[in-house]
Amino acid sequence: MRLFSKSKDVIVSGGIFLIAVVILTGIPLKRSSAKNTGDISFGDAVFTHPLIIDNTYMPLFPGDTYIYSAETEDGTEQDTVTVTNQDKYLGGVDCRAVSDVVTLTNDVLDHVPTEVTTDWYAQDDDGDVWYCGEDTIEYFFDDAGNPDGSSTEGTWNADMTGAIPGVVMLADPDNGDSYQQEYLDGIAEDMAKVLRLNDTVSINLGEYENCLVTKEWTPLEKGSEGQKAYYPGLGMITDSEISGGKTVHSDLVEYLPAT
Repeated sequence: MRLFSKSKDVIVSGGIFLIAVVILTGIPLKRSSAKNTGDISFGDAVFTHPLIIDNTYMPLFPGDTYIYSAETEDGTEQDTVTVTNQDKYLGGVDCRAVSDVVTLTNDVLDHVPTEVTTDWYAQDDDGDVWYCGEDTIEYFFDDAGNPDGSSTEGTWNADMTGAIPGVVMLADPDNGDSYQQEYLDGIAEDMAKVLRLNDTVSINLGEYENCLVTKEWTPLEKGSEGQKAYYPGLGMITDSEISGGKTVHSDLVEYLPAT
């Protein structure tokens, strides 16, 4: 899962600091808040129907497609996120596959894929959504638009030695809650914290009330962080990356529900 995306009241067209204490059942993830909600562990979670992901802030229904757009210094990025019917057994749990394709358009590239990822998610019986890995490849191009190599950096999954799934979305988030979204030392260490509940967020599609806003960061990328806003019943509607003094906004531009 990228730290930042490049990742039903909308216009419709046809339309995660881990305390690294390894125990046999997993790594306890501290959910820090005024309510003292305690520790949650992947090894202790119960997954009766893990492929049914209906968390209100992150519903993943097969066939649904979300399209995001961002203006960057490299050009216009479009991120198409599609919930598939495919699944994979990872960490002892069936996980839903979500396709994530980033394309770039500029003076020399026309809607060319620059990152292609399959993310793996599962929901426990409490409603927490767990992130169980990703298969990702990033493509590079020179100034003339010619292919200039690729990288699979960031690829990981729950079956790798030392890897532990993390919570990407809490079932009942509260102000100040913080949680590890993924863990594989030096490869996947994303963190998140709830900043606000019931926020109002405006994007080109309209104004959205009662949004959950989170901060996300990773110790692997010093000085960078992001904020995401989630609308109940829909999911993420905007993602702002702050890095090197610059902010890039990736907003939802289209939602295509399964037909």
